[in-house]
Amino acid sequence: MAGVNRNTTDQLRATLQDAILKCSERCLYQSAKWAAELSTSLPSTENLSFSSDTEPNSPMQDVESSTPAVSVVISANPDPAEARLEAQEIHKYLLAKSYFDCREYERCAAVFLPSGLPRAPLSAASPNVQTRSPSRHTKGKAKDTYPVNVIRSIPPRDMLPYISQKSLFLALYAKYMAGEKKKDEDSEMILGPVDGGSTINRELVGISRSLEGWFAARGNEGSSGGWLEYLYGIVLAKGKNEEDAKRWFIRSVHIFPFNWGAWLELSELLGSVEDLQRIIPDLPRNIMTLMFLLYSNQELHQSGEQVHNNLTELEKVFPESQFLKTQRALLFYHSKDFEEAESIFSSIIHTDPHRVDSLDHYSNILYVMNARPKLAFLAQLATATDKFRPETCCVVGNYYSLKSEHEKAVMYFRRALTLDRNFLSAWTLMGHEYVEMKNTHAAIESYRRAVDVNRKDYRAWYGLGQTYEVLEMHLYALFYYQRAASLRPYDPKMWQAVGSCYDKIGRPLQSIKAYKRALVAGTYYDASSSFGSGTTSQGPPSGVMDPETLYQVALMYEKLNDLDEAASYMEMTLAQEDGFTSNPEDGDEEEEIRGPGTGVTNTTSKARMWLARWEFGRGGLKRAMELANELCQDGVEVEEAKALIRDLRARMEAERG
Repeated sequence: MAGVNRNTTDQLRATLQDAILKCSERCLYQSAKWAAELSTSLPSTENLSFSSDTEPNSPMQDVESSTPAVSVVISANPDPAEARLEAQEIHKYLLAKSYFDCREYERCAAVFLPSGLPRAPLSAASPNVQTRSPSRHTKGKAKDTYPVNVIRSIPPRDMLPYISQKSLFLALYAKYMAGEKKKDEDSEMILGPVDGGSTINRELVGISRSLEGWFAARGNEGSSGGWLEYLYGIVLAKGKNEEDAKRWFIRSVHIFPFNWGAWLELSELLGSVEDLQRIIPDLPRNIMTLMFLLYSNQELHQSGEQVHNNLTELEKVFPESQFLKTQRALLFYHSKDFEEAESIFSSIIHTDPHRVDSLDHYSNILYVMNARPKLAFLAQLATATDKFRPETCCVVGNYYSLKSEHEKAVMYFRRALTLDRNFLSAWTLMGHEYVEMKNTHAAIESYRRAVDVNRKDYRAWYGLGQTYEVLEMHLYALFYYQRAASLRPYDPKMWQAVGSCYDKIGRPLQSIKAYKRALVAGTYYDASSSFGSGTTSQGPPSGVMDPETLYQVALMYEKLNDLDEAASYMEMTLAQEDGFTSNPEDGDEEEEIRGPGTGVTNTTSKARMWLARWEFGRGGLKRAMELANELCQDGVEVEEAKALIRDLRARMEAERG
């Protein structure tokens, strides 16, 4: 991919333009927009020199042009039978599409489909309706089952009208959107008294049975161009039948790889890097797979060198792609390199000031950096562009949160969720605000809903741990912290929280292991975190271990009555003031390397006091006096240091006498 010639670029541009048209015809607007942005990011291959004598502005220029104009109003279908059906029903298709564009989804579906498609609750196990014999004995509340009259009203699978695949997709997709619209209308107020987040799309059963019948009737004879496979994957994913959904999405992208929506749905079903590695052999070998792998790694917070190299290769093909620039900014964001991420987002805003996509992430970066003027400007810019986008509401909410106006921040996050109940950032950020407001019940519910939307969001798992820790339910907190640490194994903040919980439930050995894991993780990330109320907690300088973590390890050894090991970690804590680290080389020789230290902190002063008392207890009076005098100079715990000095002098005088 190092060099892309003109023919390859032209072919890729034509393929993307075809994808734009096909996605638009099926009302997949986000996929069409993504493909359009990618198409325009390709390098220009136009020949600006004129080989004829005709003037550039002459009316004869168009006559002399050798490239014929191509109509892109309706895409051509290579299948003659399908092309004939599409031509016969073009007037109905245009009518149905106009209804869809006006958000009249039921009318759109009714143009092609009979109105007898069933409405029934969707099973949590599968989107398929199964006629099960009721259990003889039930206890407690009876579980919801499908009414008999609803099941009988489901038409046979071969009762679909004989229409083109494009029209069938549009009709079934309109049914799906009608169900989503009705689900939103039936949903209660965000976090209201009866808002359990359990409202379902009642159209999924009928769509599932219709698609099952369509595929069963055709067997392996052909496909729908990847579109009905994509829709069936959505239905299966909504029914929590994730393995089958992955299989159908993979089948869809094999047939038509430029439907970005199918790749996004597939990415949402991946809960870990292992899940991603498992499906890679089944994916097609093309540039869209590289895009998918980049996006999925970014969503899984993988920001290694290989991911950056793959992104660089893609940028050679699409040098002006805002999507790829955004992915690089998010990779830096996950690596805690906030300055670099902010710089990239700033350049994106400068290039395309009306782009609202991913501005919620940019506002998170500005929030962590405590860049209030820039965040205020971003909020004004987003509001002027589109004030009723969830991203805009999150930007404004972050601005008010940075001003410590948490009630206003919650109001904007709730507004974002009213616009899109599956907008992950709003649930997580609203949970942070409720923590600040000491409303633990609402915070827990917000974080739970965030996890329901995306189980890969480590911030929501960490937030749940924080909230349960406030409630002193440490076993619950430990479980959620462990989930967060599994998603961010190289983030010291996660392991410090795990170690703290193990300490509070009386398991010091496990606490020591977790704290040592945090020390190792500190070599990958800075100790700063995006949690808190607008301030960035600065960690130790690069190459210096975190004194607080070392101090906690020492305290755990003290609880195990291993005072010698505790003292060695207290000494290591003190060494971080000057940035000394010891690297054993060649046997017993040690080379001390000095770097920028942390200076005197409360933690190092507490370690100095502990060491002074320990030396006093074992008779090291001279060393104890030195440490106590240093404490008096530090200005921390001065009274205790003076009291210790008096005891030391009395002990020394007694020994002399």
